[in-house]
Amino acid sequence: MMDAATLTYDTLRFADTPDFPETAEPVWVLGRKYSALTEKEQLLNDITSRLWFTYRRNFPAIGGTGPTSDTGWGCMLRCGQMIFAQALLCRHVGRDWRWDKQKPQGEYLNILTAFVDKKDSYYSIHQIAQMGVGEGKYIGQWYGPNTVAQVLRKLAAFDHWSSIAVHIAMDNTVVIDEIRRLCRAGNGENSDAGTVCNGYTGASDPSCALWKPLVLLIPLRLGLSEINEAYIETLKHCFMVPQSLGVIGGRPNSAHYFIGYVGDELIYLDPHTTQPAVEPSDCSFIEDESFHCPHPPCRMHVSEIDPSIAVGFFCRSQEDFEDWCQQIKKLSLSGGALPMFEVVDQLPLHLSNPDVLNLTPDSSDADRLDRFFDSEDEEFEILSL
Repeated sequence: MMDAATLTYDTLRFADTPDFPETAEPVWVLGRKYSALTEKEQLLNDITSRLWFTYRRNFPAIGGTGPTSDTGWGCMLRCGQMIFAQALLCRHVGRDWRWDKQKPQGEYLNILTAFVDKKDSYYSIHQIAQMGVGEGKYIGQWYGPNTVAQVLRKLAAFDHWSSIAVHIAMDNTVVIDEIRRLCRAGNGENSDAGTVCNGYTGASDPSCALWKPLVLLIPLRLGLSEINEAYIETLKHCFMVPQSLGVIGGRPNSAHYFIGYVGDELIYLDPHTTQPAVEPSDCSFIEDESFHCPHPPCRMHVSEIDPSIAVGFFCRSQEDFEDWCQQIKKLSLSGGALPMFEVVDQLPLHLSNPDVLNLTPDSSDADRLDRFFDSEDEEFEILSL
């Protein structure tokens, strides 16, 4: 009965979704700028190429005896999968990759496999839910943006194929020194990291041997019960930088993956569709059409977003990270828009804890991490004027 009701709701909701507006205002999608008047086909192709993870039913029971569907509770977990899948796409096939509706193969197939709903996939609903149990979240409990970010950070440590560094910026502060140490960890002169650093482009940059590609996630709370309007322009700017992975958040208890904006509307992928679980064939073939949204992109006014979000960025190289730092610092100096977070060279004294500091890929500053992990987004420092 639940699945039928969900499917009916989905059908009606997507039927009511208007086509993309004919507007002269620029459309920004994950660091790319489009004209809805002259580049609509390219715009929609870009959006359709993003991996779309939704509720699924009839997958193997989580933990062997747990739920076989995540309908009603897994929306934030699915949004976490989407923002992380975008990072892996950037890592392995590049931001300009487009879905060609052909048989999945190569690195794209490997990325899909990492998210299939089974226990041994790196970032499956099974892995996310069970990793959450180890952090005090029971299976079926709703996650906030910061919680799913922390779980994905832990799971990424087992993904040696992607070989990425994942950093969760605490206390609304991105510490450059922490990230440099994290991305350089284990990448000495004799490391083979340089052979995979550039992913689809090969090891053309010698600096790659000293840098792991970075996934940077920044959990934030931008108000009490609604977003503080002073942060709206800064939030929009996050979709304009080339390193953008988008934003996970949504409405209260209803998560979305935001990938861009036009005017005062945010563009997002909605996980609230229940589809049958996809089972890879014996030859590892995956039917991938249900992982790309066939409907016009959803939109909502930026003022409707819940103030609890996590912003994501992907920096392929050290040069890419330095460029991101300069762009964010330039924005903070431009005036007119209130920064959502700050970028500093070293950890401020009031945030440091000299007794606990471990910046390996498997463990960050544990004391600061634990203060946020189980907060359900209620213990963030409230950013306001």
